[in-house]
Amino acid sequence: MKKKQKIACLGGGNAMPKGLLEGLKNYEEVEISVICAMLDSGGSSGRLREDYGILSPGDIRRAFITLANTSPVIEELFNYRFEAGEFKGHNFANLFIAALELSTNDFEKAFKELNKILNISHQVLPATLDNSKVCAKLEDGSIIEGETNIDICKHDGNLKIEEVFLKPKARAYSKALEAISEADKVVIGPGDLYSTLAQILLAEGMSSAIREAKGQVIYVCNLMTKHGETNGFHVEDFTREIEKLLEGKVDKVIYNDAFPEKERVEEYKKDHPELMEVVKPKKNEDKKLLGADVILSEGGIAHDPYKLSKLIVRI
Repeated sequence: MKKKQKIACLGGGNAMPKGLLEGLKNYEEVEISVICAMLDSGGSSGRLREDYGILSPGDIRRAFITLANTSPVIEELFNYRFEAGEFKGHNFANLFIAALELSTNDFEKAFKELNKILNISHQVLPATLDNSKVCAKLEDGSIIEGETNIDICKHDGNLKIEEVFLKPKARAYSKALEAISEADKVVIGPGDLYSTLAQILLAEGMSSAIREAKGQVIYVCNLMTKHGETNGFHVEDFTREIEKLLEGKVDKVIYNDAFPEKERVEEYKKDHPELMEVVKPKKNEDKKLLGADVILSEGGIAHDPYKLSKLIVRI
């Protein structure tokens, strides 16, 4: 029997589950370890963190649901969001994960139970078990605290982010480090650079584990820039920041070179005003930059999970 290819995927939000895992899970020869961001400070996740002192369930919930081998009814249930009353804005799965953690008083045990309930054949892991927050220092010296405040630009978008850090410091989860060590490929992204990926890479022990990994390290570059986070960035700028967070170089950088027509971008930006420009390379002279068609052929500006996963499996 052929040995399965082990791929560790680091990310969060909707970008990684919908833009990569949705396609990657269809490869029988692949064994996936998802390492998720856990420090979301907004919405349902932020409220649960504030009320109960637990880790944010939002990002990891999406990974669990994407990889679940269960009925469509269960998937629909776990995606259900309440629209009225005291539960308004809460996602059912967020409440369920929070209840599991609080009832077991053990995050690891709660995760094992969730794996059983959703019949997951892969591995979903938090990047850290420490309750921290991601912060950004701007070029004028001011500090933004919390992933959501970075993400929705509660600051002057013309000020560049100079540095990102965790407050307080957080240690990387030991099993996440093991998954990276054993992986044939370590895939960083897709996901927002500072508000999603940074919080994973900044956990103590994470960057050194990735630098020492036996497998090749692949970064999936953003499709578009984001006002207040990465406006004005080219592929090389994203790559520079990832390498800075890792304190070392990545082996391959995948970026989309099937750039959508202007009309499609402008239509998408009507509902996503925080998105600025399509990300392109400056010169594309670096041999580690790999341009490919990895975008949805129509509709929103997002990674096509089937195109991207096919490229990653065969790279």
